[in-house]
Amino acid sequence: MGPRATLNYAEETLKTLERQGYHFVGTHKHSAVKTCLWLRKSLRDEGNCYKGKFYGICAHRCVQMTPSIFCNQRCVHCWRPLEAFTVGTDEEPVVWDPPEEIVEESLKEQMRLISGFKGSEKTRKDVFAEASAPKHAAISLIGEPTLYPHLKELIQEFKSRDMTTFVVSNGTIPEVLREIRPYQLYVSLNAPDEATYRKAANAQYWSRIKESLDVLRQLKGQTRRVIRITCIDGLNMINPASYAELLARANPDFIEVKAYMHIGYSRKRLTRAAMPSHARVKQFAREIADALTASGFAYKITDESEISRVVLISAL
Repeated sequence: MGPRATLNYAEETLKTLERQGYHFVGTHKHSAVKTCLWLRKSLRDEGNCYKGKFYGICAHRCVQMTPSIFCNQRCVHCWRPLEAFTVGTDEEPVVWDPPEEIVEESLKEQMRLISGFKGSEKTRKDVFAEASAPKHAAISLIGEPTLYPHLKELIQEFKSRDMTTFVVSNGTIPEVLREIRPYQLYVSLNAPDEATYRKAANAQYWSRIKESLDVLRQLKGQTRRVIRITCIDGLNMINPASYAELLARANPDFIEVKAYMHIGYSRKRLTRAAMPSHARVKQFAREIADALTASGFAYKITDESEISRVVLISAL
């Protein structure tokens, strides 16, 4: 099942992430929960995230979590410390917690994290009541979820609690994507060709990512399929026709074209100039949509969120 996840992170790194708001759950601490800015805004009736705008997700009812803090790529735009969690070394392999434990502990931690909002005058009581009964699990917090060997069962565990799941994957383990059925499956496509991919991801899984695009096509009608392109100015905002050729392999329901955000540890690798403006992102999205149309695939821009610098392209 692809690369082996191994424990190889310093205690100080763990503490740093905890200070940044990551709350580790489960016996073996390879899973984590973190509340996002939009959850807090939603509780105060101050707005919703772009996933709400695009897909109807209520941020205050969403649990942002991961069953695997590990990743097998070293993407330059990643906000996490790349040296923190390694994959495929000679260290001791991870002892994985069962899905039931991860889900239970994640939900408990989410309730603890939002409890402080209950007494705030800014928090709407009816919205807080809804937040106390989460409906969505965004399996996208940090790391690569397909490294967790029981991801299929984890999704089912959330589903048994009447929750939908969004899984965000880097597409490097297509055999896992074949077997999971989340409500919505994201695959990242951050390069139009292998050379650019190696620069952006510092990894060599290009053939696996292309295989994952084929898997997405096969999953049509079984899950909602999204490809996300993170735009890094000066690196991967090139060759829209090549992106279109790859996207045609997957024929996804939606394509998100989103700006790289100059935050976290990515600031040590990229300058602020690498973060494109919303106008630049929208223009690039338009070029991709036009290239798809020219290839005989019916896609068009259907929505956008300027504050998040993201544009939605939808299949017609």
